[in-house]
Amino acid sequence: MEIDEREAGQPVRTLAYGSWPSPVDAALAAAHDGRPEDVGFVGDEVWWTAPRPAEGGRRALVRRRADGTEETVLPAPWNVRSRVMEYGGRPWTATATDAGPLVVFVHHADQRLYALRPGESDPRPLTPLSPVGGGLRWVEPQLRVERGEVWCVLEEFTGEGPSDVRRVPVAVPLDGSAAEDRAAVRELTAERHRFVTGPRLSPDGRRVAWLAWDHPRMPWDGTELIVAAVTADGVFAEPRTVAGGPEESVAQADWAADGALLHASDRTGWWNLYRDGRPLCPREEEFGGPLWKPGLTWFAPLESGLVAVVHGRGATALGILDPETGEVVDAAGPWTEFAPALAVHGDRIAAVGAGPRSGYEVIELDARTGRARVVGAAHEDAVDPAHCTEPEIRTFTGPDGREIHAHLHPPHHPGYTAPEGELPPYVIRAHGGPTSRSPLVLDLEIAYFTSRGIGVADVNYGGSTGYGRAYRERLREQWGVVDVADCAAVALALAEEGTADRARLAIRGGSAGGWTSAASLATTDVYACGTVIYPVLDLTDWAADGTHDFESRYLETLIGPYAEVPDRYAERSPTEHADGITAPFVLLQGLDDPICPPAQCERLLAKMAGRGVPHAYLTFEGEGHGFRRVETLVRALEAELALYARVFGFEAPGVAPLEMTA
Repeated sequence: MEIDEREAGQPVRTLAYGSWPSPVDAALAAAHDGRPEDVGFVGDEVWWTAPRPAEGGRRALVRRRADGTEETVLPAPWNVRSRVMEYGGRPWTATATDAGPLVVFVHHADQRLYALRPGESDPRPLTPLSPVGGGLRWVEPQLRVERGEVWCVLEEFTGEGPSDVRRVPVAVPLDGSAAEDRAAVRELTAERHRFVTGPRLSPDGRRVAWLAWDHPRMPWDGTELIVAAVTADGVFAEPRTVAGGPEESVAQADWAADGALLHASDRTGWWNLYRDGRPLCPREEEFGGPLWKPGLTWFAPLESGLVAVVHGRGATALGILDPETGEVVDAAGPWTEFAPALAVHGDRIAAVGAGPRSGYEVIELDARTGRARVVGAAHEDAVDPAHCTEPEIRTFTGPDGREIHAHLHPPHHPGYTAPEGELPPYVIRAHGGPTSRSPLVLDLEIAYFTSRGIGVADVNYGGSTGYGRAYRERLREQWGVVDVADCAAVALALAEEGTADRARLAIRGGSAGGWTSAASLATTDVYACGTVIYPVLDLTDWAADGTHDFESRYLETLIGPYAEVPDRYAERSPTEHADGITAPFVLLQGLDDPICPPAQCERLLAKMAGRGVPHAYLTFEGEGHGFRRVETLVRALEAELALYARVFGFEAPGVAPLEMTA
């Protein structure tokens, strides 16, 4: 082995890309999977939910006490997570009392709403089980102690099919009288829409606002902002639509302290903020985003009249907006990305932020002083930061000269370099959604590859959010075309500029990214191999009750109405083009996935049998759409690396070879 010397005097060894020994193993990456979510204030304390991969993938409810210590509120096996619309949403609420906090939360295992009262050791159920279909589910609970109720959204299955479901704002009694009696749950409005968010009560208690939309629209296509009067009996009367529509997406609504109604609308092509219909800060950047889960918050009004905002273009900052001047002052700090999770208490703002050198942390911003500090889930370097690459923000040129946004993570190791003249393998990552994007934050899953000498390119292909409505609508009726072409354009550009080895390019992704990966393998010759994770593979099946209700009509915008273009569904599906797949691949699938069921994978594999293309199929009991258990995360990551080692021709010490069939 050839030895060189660094400027610092430490030896730098020469070893082939992909073979570099790395301190970032799969177990370390798995242990740091997930991020804090659902922040809120309970009295003066900041609370949030936190991932626990080593505890069966549950989400724990965590509080930060006055002395700065963190405490888990509910022990295992309590799992604070809703399954409304399968992706869930805000699953808890709490209020401070003289005797201690009163907590209401959704338990994932049975989806019942529970209350934990001061002095009680065990939570008590507030809602019943249902023998019908997917049962009764709850999201966005909000305490109404003065009424002895919890207001939330009920998702109620009325049959065995995934689309036999209704959703409505309801009031659940706090006294437990509905624990065995569905009839004791009070419905708050006769207004009927397929999808609704939790009602937001005005400061004077006289009005309420919520968002609603109907098939075939997704919430980023068009939503309605509904306002109603609250009667003395606690019923929503005379509901009326005050903003939004079929071609206007309202991402969030809330009330200012003075009773003005704030909302984020993309009527100009960008999600901007409005106060009683008046634009507050018109900019070509986003103050909202895709509403994948009820309870996401991009803004939060303060008592002073200022508004905390998560905003940006291609990345997000935490700022404070002055509605009088339209000026935004951003928080200073190392964070370059903020999640849509905000809460306020007086002049205090709680948020969740991360950066290229730090994972997501719970951050508190003082609106008076502008000082921001970490108050929970503080980032600690799992490895020496010298092993983390320096990412690059890139813009590539795609077909028809269109811009393609991407984040480049070059291979990097402080103690190793590749032989002179060798180009590194690169993995092109297609994010899920597809109406979403890849943030530029520290991700040990990426470091797992880059620290071994494998480059990673996160592609925010046409259709991604964060760049305005026109950019995300590039995917309208073009799913499987634009996303595939944009990923390929980035891969080939990296090869042409001498950044990546043209013969050692891979494609990988999960969910919608799994679709893009499979479609790329089936319709292009760009990639030497691919990793396909809980994918969509058969559009015709997926459109015919092959998935959950929330996305059951998603394809009408991504592909086109099935009744009008049925052939297009077959033309785009990887299952119909299995003969085009000639590169080795690994397929990773949870067996309890209601969004992309295993049947899709099995259909593709049946068509691959005997074709001579090496492939592996790994399934995981107890995993749904998105792996959560540490053992699953480890196995999946090591299988992916083993695939690249086999195809790209390098050694992967400590990782078992991947058994593949043809």
